[in-house]
Amino acid sequence: MILVTGGMGFIGSHTVRALLDLGESCVLVQRRTGELPADLAGGRSVAEQADITDLSALLDVGERHDITGIVHLAGSMPWPPDSEQPVEAARKALDGLFNVLQAAQDWGVDRVGVASTIGVYGGLAAEGPLGAGEGPLSEDMPLSMTSAHLIPTFKKIGELLNAHLADAAAIDVVNYRISGTWGPRDPHGALFFAAPELVHAAVRGTEPDLSTLAGPAHAEDSIDLCYVKDTARAIALLQLADRLDHRTYNVASGRATTNAEIIAAIKHVVPDARVELPTGGDARQNYLDITRLQDDTGYKPEYDTERAVTDYIAWLRAGNEH
Repeated sequence: MILVTGGMGFIGSHTVRALLDLGESCVLVQRRTGELPADLAGGRSVAEQADITDLSALLDVGERHDITGIVHLAGSMPWPPDSEQPVEAARKALDGLFNVLQAAQDWGVDRVGVASTIGVYGGLAAEGPLGAGEGPLSEDMPLSMTSAHLIPTFKKIGELLNAHLADAAAIDVVNYRISGTWGPRDPHGALFFAAPELVHAAVRGTEPDLSTLAGPAHAEDSIDLCYVKDTARAIALLQLADRLDHRTYNVASGRATTNAEIIAAIKHVVPDARVELPTGGDARQNYLDITRLQDDTGYKPEYDTERAVTDYIAWLRAGNEH
């Protein structure tokens, strides 16, 4: 039975679905109680209320279930930031990661997967066929010691701690460097990239509100966008693989997707959508190299841009809020 922290969240709920589809059973751990989504309810999944920063509560879950693996998707970072007690917030965030790894050691689980982020590559520019600033970002690239945002800061800290404890405590720990993931149940909107809000605006029949982005959005802007169902399946395959040859894997589509491609796919489904963006952005493209993931799990993305947009629009039109 696989324990999934944050199992009723955005990526977590889809990961549980992917694990169930591959024949596993799951325990979804959440801080708050909640009813299982309809697509997760059934005999092979169960929800447990536990705060991962409370070690005894987390260990109690293992008293009730035979946990064979852990997928840690709950955020081990002080998010949103706590300006009044930043030291305590940081301590509590890291306690969550330590507790998950402690539970893994106590339970003797086969593997612990821990969510990291594409953001750890911040400040790097891959060298590719089109020159500096183009091409794939691979897991063996040296990372900067600094980060412009607290999320990649704590993910880098987590990766270092995971490497230490994997050796010191003999735990099989795998880092998932997750790219820009989007799709059904996405609660973030245009937090880091424009695509989710472009789709929402098309369904609402309004112009997109991109004021939450760090800067203006342009048609040429791109990111490695991975539809959440592909992200989830990749995580499930990494968790269940008989053998993995690495500790860190990029979880991504393996290609850069521009806002212009998203807009074109939207227009195919909603021809009168008012989602145009100005030109004048950065045309350089970086994306995550998924060779390791493909070689060790056989993963291939199933959702190209048009299929992802069509699926997401159908989900929202069915009355779902996110």
